[in-house]
Amino acid sequence: MKNLLIGACIGTAINPSMSYAGNENSPLQTYRCEMMTPGGVLPFILSYEDTTEYWDSAPVFSFVISNGDERIVIPQSETVGRTEHFGGDEGVLEVRSRRSRMDLRLRFDVYDSELSWHRWYGFQPTDSGIHAEGVWKKFRNENYVELPVVFIELDGSIEENQSSRFVPIPEEFIEVNNDSAVTFEGQWAVQFESSNDLAIGTFTVDDNQLATGTFLTTTGDYRYLAGRVDGSIMRLSTFDGAHAFLFHARMQEDGTIEGDFWSGNWWHETWTAKRDDNAMLPDAFEQTIVTDESKLNELVFKDLDGNPTRVLDLFTETNAKARVIEIFGSWCPNCGDAARELVSLKKMYGDKLAVVGLAFELTEDFERSVTQVERHHEHMGSDWPILIAGLNDKDKATKTLGFLDQVRSYPTLVFLNEHNEVMSVYSGFSGPATGDAYSEQRTRFENLIDKLIEE
Repeated sequence: MKNLLIGACIGTAINPSMSYAGNENSPLQTYRCEMMTPGGVLPFILSYEDTTEYWDSAPVFSFVISNGDERIVIPQSETVGRTEHFGGDEGVLEVRSRRSRMDLRLRFDVYDSELSWHRWYGFQPTDSGIHAEGVWKKFRNENYVELPVVFIELDGSIEENQSSRFVPIPEEFIEVNNDSAVTFEGQWAVQFESSNDLAIGTFTVDDNQLATGTFLTTTGDYRYLAGRVDGSIMRLSTFDGAHAFLFHARMQEDGTIEGDFWSGNWWHETWTAKRDDNAMLPDAFEQTIVTDESKLNELVFKDLDGNPTRVLDLFTETNAKARVIEIFGSWCPNCGDAARELVSLKKMYGDKLAVVGLAFELTEDFERSVTQVERHHEHMGSDWPILIAGLNDKDKATKTLGFLDQVRSYPTLVFLNEHNEVMSVYSGFSGPATGDAYSEQRTRFENLIDKLIEE
């Protein structure tokens, strides 16, 4: 039996414009992974390639998950492979019946999930075009859920493999809209079945009908979505170890969209959209209201060593003139995007900016919460104190904190001055997949922090 360890660093956003090491047109191996959901196939691209060109500390070869422009490199500590051989090496019969099984497991420890699969190798041809099969297992609601995944090996350039995310719908099944001016490209006002709040969909479609985009909501964005358009149908998906999202969209004769959304095998809802280039979400700085600021003085939670700690005391220990309470969960990729932004802001402002994290986790198991928060800390490269504040239930979090009218989103960022007075509350976060919204958000954060420092 032979053990194989392969890897680099998970969740690192790689600039898609960077060149690849080695043969830039040929990854060593690429799979179209097809996760099976109630809505059908949810595909994503998994490649095994030389990543040293864009990640200095990476081993030569790493697994990479691609969702459009997003590239997630899997770390060595979370990638384990094992090859086991069956049969002898002597004689025709032994050689012809020999088989080897390779098992691989990609761990997403920060999200308490894993993608595992196995493949048989040997001298006899297989009877199926499926090269490997496996399962994605994720912890949610105090249990593990599983979705089957098949792995179909691709043999093309990086660009060709990316375009193979969704198998094209045969022409005879494509519904063609008679109005050639109708396209999925652009901005749409979106209404999800489960919400009364407006959402915004932004999509791009290239000449090969490959589509990318995201949905912006009042609680955060749906991150990087990628797929394709076939006639009047658009399909988009993403997988990042925490989320497994599948969107189907059908263009109607009047130019509106009717769609379905699946999250794993535990959520489905419908959505509609109408083109609206002027659609805007409510100002994230104006959604959440401070109702009783005095409650801030009473906030005491356990630190990662189990010691009761007053939140404001952690700020008082600093000389920072700008301060942020980060209300988050380690299980939340949008919170990860916000944490990376805070790490960047900390590097920019140094000791003038202080951050304290309040973690609302999936269970009341303190030790498990500490483990997950420590993984999150290491994963994001953050260095500020984090306290375990409670469960991720928003109603319970609202009661626990007491000073806000409602915890509407994870993350929520509370900006304070040097006197620990609340200056602003920012609900939700627009991640890098949102483009201009992400850039504008950063500018507003910097302007606010500059103002707090100057006062």
